[in-house]
Amino acid sequence: MSNWGRWGTEDEAGTLNLLGPQAVLAAVREVRDGRVVSLAQPIGPSTSVPPHRHPPRRFMDRDAGDYALGARSPDGFRFAEDTVTLASHTGTHLDALGHAWTGDELYNGHPAASVRSTRGAGRCGADKLRPVVTRGVLLDLVAARGRALAPSAPVTADDLEAECRRIGVTPRAGDAVLLRTGWWETHGGAPAYHDDEPGLTGEAAAWLAERDVALVGADNYAVEVQPSPPGTTFPAHLTLLHQHGIPMLENLDLTELGSLAAPAFLFVAAPLLLEGSTASPLHPLAVV
Repeated sequence: MSNWGRWGTEDEAGTLNLLGPQAVLAAVREVRDGRVVSLAQPIGPSTSVPPHRHPPRRFMDRDAGDYALGARSPDGFRFAEDTVTLASHTGTHLDALGHAWTGDELYNGHPAASVRSTRGAGRCGADKLRPVVTRGVLLDLVAARGRALAPSAPVTADDLEAECRRIGVTPRAGDAVLLRTGWWETHGGAPAYHDDEPGLTGEAAAWLAERDVALVGADNYAVEVQPSPPGTTFPAHLTLLHQHGIPMLENLDLTELGSLAAPAFLFVAAPLLLEGSTASPLHPLAVV
């Protein structure tokens, strides 16, 4: 199974093509209370990152100290500004389709050679992502089991089916499916957050792809179980991003949403159009 060619040979947006006006109108009907819930983890200089990524840094370009040292203050006006640097895969972020591949081709057959250090992702980059307004579905395995998942616990297709029966909601075409494992709640901020996490198996990723979902996210570092099973490396990434063009939303905070017991809701997320980047930080919202 593959979505290559489904939306034409030049497509770089994948399943975000499913999000037309009808998907938006259907999602709005899920709102009952009008409560807006943040699904993002905070980002700052203390944010934990894996060893191969640069940590976030903040530099103050203008602050109160400048005025204490005699900086001009025309008519009493003063201001502060800062510069933030961070890896695009820091904190809550959406993986672009050019983030992962196998062989010599990205999603939809675009050449992997288009991803270069000089220009970034010339194909399937974050600038090809689109705003997301659709129905969200929370598969809350913490609520189902009464506890957070154990380290390296696999989430199988059978687990997903059982959770759908429990909540009475089945993912449909164009949905944003979010998986709560409890990993952020139990390991967030610690170096262990980036190791041995519970998450989707490759089979479970294929189960979601078969239901034509638009986006898959989780409250952990990679969405899929780590370490990868023997003989594989990030199989869910390859199934979702590479084969089916389904963007992956990583490092969510689903604690508050889980406490509301709202399995279906209006999901809103707007990635930054970062030209040539392989992911975009963003602030996703649930409206219940």
